[in-house]
Amino acid sequence: MKYFKILLFLCVLSSGISHAAKVDTLQIASTAMSKTYKAAIVLPNSYAKSKSAFPVMYLLHGAYGHFDDWLKKTPDSELVKNLADQYNLIIVMPEGETFSFYIDSPVNTGSQFETFVTKEVIQKVDKTYRTIANKNGRVITGLSMGGHGALYLSARNPDLFCAAGSMSGAVDMSVMLNRDSSAQVIKLIEPIFGDKSNDIKMYEQHAVLNMIDKIKANKLPLIIDCGIDDFLIEPNKELHRRLVYNKVEHDYTERPGAHTWEYWENALPFHVLFFNKIVLKNQAVVGK
Repeated sequence: MKYFKILLFLCVLSSGISHAAKVDTLQIASTAMSKTYKAAIVLPNSYAKSKSAFPVMYLLHGAYGHFDDWLKKTPDSELVKNLADQYNLIIVMPEGETFSFYIDSPVNTGSQFETFVTKEVIQKVDKTYRTIANKNGRVITGLSMGGHGALYLSARNPDLFCAAGSMSGAVDMSVMLNRDSSAQVIKLIEPIFGDKSNDIKMYEQHAVLNMIDKIKANKLPLIIDCGIDDFLIEPNKELHRRLVYNKVEHDYTERPGAHTWEYWENALPFHVLFFNKIVLKNQAVVGK
């Protein structure tokens, strides 16, 4: 009886492994930056059993992080894989370096992350996997710096995405200059802004908070949230106020929590649910 139970346990364990989402590490060459970066690709279990094209969610990491943060730092290490399986969704986590903010630096050709994500990562992913290779099946979100990146990239490239989101987004980059570590922030952002890294106007020019006109014109569905104890809560509240004032439809939520992985682990499933409804609606329209 003892050996039967062990055998049964091993069979269940083996079954669980074989039906889990698969994680690939994709090497993506950047012509813009003359570098090669890694991206983590989560393929749902259903991908291997199907010949269909799959929707893709681009999931961006935050400052001080790297492409595999979402796979390593959530309290539940299976979170992203489980969401990929639950929603039959390919999830792509590209490299954004520690402080790129996913913009093209005006002074440094080695930091061109808007071009990297929008022209090089997406192209490589669509060539490598069976994706819905148009905006109707492509969404983007991220945390902190990645929240800024998701809103910034989607606002400037509305032809690439059908929806976007932000968790604890750094939607006003100048807020960082008011922190105790402002000298460190300036040093970190010098590869992006050069000798203007202490110029608040440079930050404002690239802030999502000042892109309301673009966002309104694009009419992309948006989901934005932030923890009430997060140091970025005030700029997120201001973004919400400006969107409301300009009659821009969006989903905005404040929840208990701070700038932590516990908060982002809780927030991400809401984003995926929001995106899934939009993607399914788009597929239904295309199928008619």
